Amino acid sequence: MGISQEDLAERCGLHRTYVGAIERSERNITLQTLERLAESLGVSPHDLLKEHQDV
Repeated sequence: MGISQEDLAERCGLHRTYVGAIERSERNITLQTLERLAESLGVSPHDLLKEHQDV
């Protein structure tokens, strides 16, 4: 989406290192955090959970 981890963290009220750890699969998140991330990105929580497939 072209935004930094820092920008995403600010949008959803999380610390940037926590967002980085989520992206690297180093942290498990709650459903509430999943919803906050999805809302901040303008996608559904389902979109964040489905496996990415390169086209």
